[in-house]
Amino acid sequence: MNYVRIKILIAEDEEILCNLLRDILEQQGYEVIQTFNGEEAVAQFFKDTEIQLVILDIMMPKLSGWQVLGEIRQVSQVPVILLTALGDSASEIKGLESGANDYISKPFSYEILCARVKAALRSAGYLNGETLQVGCMEIIEKEHQVLIEGKPIVLNHKEYQLLSYMVHNSKIVLDRDRILAAVWGYDYGGTTRTVDTHIKMLRAKLGKAGNYIKTVRGTGYRFTLE
Repeated sequence: MNYVRIKILIAEDEEILCNLLRDILEQQGYEVIQTFNGEEAVAQFFKDTEIQLVILDIMMPKLSGWQVLGEIRQVSQVPVILLTALGDSASEIKGLESGANDYISKPFSYEILCARVKAALRSAGYLNGETLQVGCMEIIEKEHQVLIEGKPIVLNHKEYQLLSYMVHNSKIVLDRDRILAAVWGYDYGGTTRTVDTHIKMLRAKLGKAGNYIKTVRGTGYRFTLE
């Protein structure tokens, strides 16, 4: 499968929020590095040349998000999203004029965060609608199209999201709660039986490729060609 995980650096001093951000982004298939103050963020950014997006809290100890952004912009145009409780327009303007690509005010929904991350990555050319070849299955991401041995398969929106999520997290055992949160959202009021129902329908539509979705007894599911 010709898929390379995008690496995201998070700088957020509130540990609970930082962990939540990590979980949300990892569920979307990203690789996440966490830092909890401005100095750590700068050190990690200069240490790791493969970071492709940075999420910065403005109000951090040691170095503020403004200062970290300034350090980054001296050497790189990597996408930077500012995350802050400062919701006034003056702070937003300052952030954008300082070189940030986007600005998200707390509190925020995880859907907004994921959409903003994708938009920033797409603008930077990291998401270019690539085609994934997975065994006998081809996924054209830009068009949300799935082909089995060259023949198009009709999936509804949730089925495609479910398939995409499992493919991007291939070989990882995904429990039902994790799948439910990633595809349906943390605030979804349904039960994990929804996952089982959609997996059953997805397997049926995928035909022989449905065998790539393995049931892990007592836990959930795993996507693998093995």
